[in-house]
Amino acid sequence: MNIKPFSTLEKAKKAISSYFTNLPDFYYIDENLKHTLRPYQQTALFSLDWSQRQKDADEKYNQLMFNMATGSGKTDIMAAIILYYYKEFNYTNFIFVSNTTAVVDKTKDNFLSTNSSKYLFSAPINIDGERIDLKAVESFPINQEVNTIYIKLATVQSLSNELNDPQENALTFDALKKHKIIILADEAHHFNADTKKKQREENSWENLLDRIRDSNKHNRQLEFTATIDVDKKEVYEKYKDKIIYKYDLSQFMDEGYSKNVFRLQANNDNMQKLLNAVLLSQYRKRIAEKLNIPNFKPILLVKSNRIKTSKAVKDEFLAKMKNLSTKSLHDFLVTNQKLNAQSNALSMTYEYWLSKDIDKALSELKRDFNPNTTIDVNEAGTKGILTNNTDFKNLNTLEDINNPFRIIFAVAKLTEGWDVLNLFDIVRVSEEKESNSLKQTNSEAQLIGRGARYYPFSYEGKRSYTRRFDQTSSQEKKLLETLYYHTINNSKYIDNLNKSFDNMDLIVNQDSNYQTFSAKVKPSFKKTTFYKYGNLFYNKTEAVPDSEYKDIGDYGIDNFNMVIDYNMSTIENELRGEYSYVRESNTRYDKVVDFSDKNDYRLIRKAIARNKFYRFDKMRKYLPMLKSVDEFSKSPNWLGQLKVSAQVPDQYKSQLSMLEKLNVLDIALHKIQEKIIKNHRKERGTKEFMPVAVKDVVKDYSKLVPQASNKKFINELIRPKKMKDNEWFPYDYAITDQLESSLINMIGSLIKDFKKKYDNVYLIRNEETIANWSLHEFKNEDIKHYEGYMPDFILVLDNGNIIYQIYIEPKGEHLLEKDEWKERLLESIRPKNINIIGENSDIRLYGVKFYTHGDTRGMEKELYNLKILD
Repeated sequence: MNIKPFSTLEKAKKAISSYFTNLPDFYYIDENLKHTLRPYQQTALFSLDWSQRQKDADEKYNQLMFNMATGSGKTDIMAAIILYYYKEFNYTNFIFVSNTTAVVDKTKDNFLSTNSSKYLFSAPINIDGERIDLKAVESFPINQEVNTIYIKLATVQSLSNELNDPQENALTFDALKKHKIIILADEAHHFNADTKKKQREENSWENLLDRIRDSNKHNRQLEFTATIDVDKKEVYEKYKDKIIYKYDLSQFMDEGYSKNVFRLQANNDNMQKLLNAVLLSQYRKRIAEKLNIPNFKPILLVKSNRIKTSKAVKDEFLAKMKNLSTKSLHDFLVTNQKLNAQSNALSMTYEYWLSKDIDKALSELKRDFNPNTTIDVNEAGTKGILTNNTDFKNLNTLEDINNPFRIIFAVAKLTEGWDVLNLFDIVRVSEEKESNSLKQTNSEAQLIGRGARYYPFSYEGKRSYTRRFDQTSSQEKKLLETLYYHTINNSKYIDNLNKSFDNMDLIVNQDSNYQTFSAKVKPSFKKTTFYKYGNLFYNKTEAVPDSEYKDIGDYGIDNFNMVIDYNMSTIENELRGEYSYVRESNTRYDKVVDFSDKNDYRLIRKAIARNKFYRFDKMRKYLPMLKSVDEFSKSPNWLGQLKVSAQVPDQYKSQLSMLEKLNVLDIALHKIQEKIIKNHRKERGTKEFMPVAVKDVVKDYSKLVPQASNKKFINELIRPKKMKDNEWFPYDYAITDQLESSLINMIGSLIKDFKKKYDNVYLIRNEETIANWSLHEFKNEDIKHYEGYMPDFILVLDNGNIIYQIYIEPKGEHLLEKDEWKERLLESIRPKNINIIGENSDIRLYGVKFYTHGDTRGMEKELYNLKILD
């Protein structure tokens, strides 16, 4: 693939990654936006700021483009940009322009409707103690009020009419010359018609925006789009030095900001596809209710190519739901369970509903899917799908608790101006005259990309804006973060659809291409006394009382030293997640602050004042024993002994400036804040170990391993390892990665030695999806870790008198430092340190060092040292 160079993009990236660049402090943006900017959004602003600080910004950087994925929060960035230009450069006049009324109306809610759930600012806006008003205007006043930002929102068509045919009190080109203006151009790929045609037309949209921008040398035109066709030579030539930031859809999805997307392709008729989607949607709703997730209402969209087809399918569907009987629903489930065994999602759905009360299920389905919960938004003529205000309101408030709609029938592509997050199923209906063109599949791919945006529901009292059920969670939970595209099974169509996905950089998996690996407990193991009557053990927990949160160590924080990586060359990679330490030899450590040094108090106080968390009323919620903010920063029990250093490259010749030290301290305080919140009101382990029956832990299980997506193979090296001939392993297969397989091989090599001393030897594989226990730190450590964890294996050795159980954890080298506390916990498990509840004098519990590839940490040697192998 030929990757085209974009000069401004590369310069900005290099500049903000430089050791010598002081990144700006956008505290006033953080304080005035409802949503916290994500790392990539912050990087977009850093790039913009770099360009605007250049001496030739008026000529060279007055037209810039943000090429960012659908759903990545471009409107949040626009809101931040309004605050940025007002605060940094005293801009008070803004024009927002798009090609559709729907986008403009949506943005009015975003910028101006303080009572709307879509409003993006904090109300009121306050910068440095001054209240700022944001006003919508038709034209910009000559005499402008202080502390006021003026914004004109218009479609490009209406703006063109207004400027080319001036009316009283309307905007004119002459009036534009009197103000410096920021143009925010959304869905900007529509404004390149002249470029594509290789000729300029006086009344074109592209020419209109150029004239507005050129009316004042200080004007800026900032463009936003997810789809810019830079493969076209003319478009590339225009934007090769104008793209300031790119954030691709695959990166957006890989970093967890979207739903996962799966394709369900089938030859069945429309009603079968629709009933499958309805059952899956309602199953998803039931899962949310079971997990106490409030107001979770999954939406289903039915996509057709023709209005006539859409209307016919809608009428047939509503009649189908009205006439659906208990018997017909039951028959459908039984029949399709056999037909769709290859689909993981549908198999789960059928199994679920067949285990429930069918009468109750039918009543619920009819209540949720009927004419009153159905919306038909098909376009009529050339007016467009979202010109009807009622339709627009209904479609843009689908997440609201009072919005009744569950299913949408549509022909138009709904790719622009539609802001919905709780879409989880899209059904592509079959039609007599199928359109399999790339143009058609491109529009469908765009619709899927819009539907893939993540729905930030609340779970266990916390709202997340990224996927949280990707790895070890149950398949049920994963349905809450997955969009399914139910589509036709036509080879040409699927081929073009995958091309469209690739063109969009959209990752879509095929549900039937999942491999399910199963592990069954051997009948021979089920006959053993250990399986029938034996127990495994985990330690009891107790709530940590407020009185125990007496110092910073109780929150898992080292109050003596903190080193912050200040290698700004990797900022784009490091902005997401925790800052990682640089381990290169050519680095040095610069002192930033010493909380015990009075000379540093001023800097410390300034950093604390910049973070809203460190207001005493808020801190008391998490630090109940704290008496004041002053105590927090000065007492040796809290941060009074903390020394913060920055690890910087040797190439960074100068000492850190005060601004740089402040930035480092901001990072340190933010990390401390995160740990305080994470570790408050936790449970801690005790030395009392409780039994759990072996037969409740060692059970048949399956693990779903992803196969190829349309773009790539998911890099998971989990494979089944045949263990049928190894009587010491309870399962017929070990479903493991390479490291775990290596551990099993090592244990296998020791079996002969074990057998010399023990009558029975078992290596128990703890599968997280079925086992419901974990070990918790119980030693009185200075630094606490309240989260529990379950080691992957337990080695059981029985000599007829004593049963030894040894907790074993394989660990990749890259996780050794991060999980060091787990290893300490394992090695603290010794018979002398613990009490086993009940009549268990014949049990001995041990934990050993992590197992790494090649046993570099000496786990086998430790087994000998504990006299277990002697």
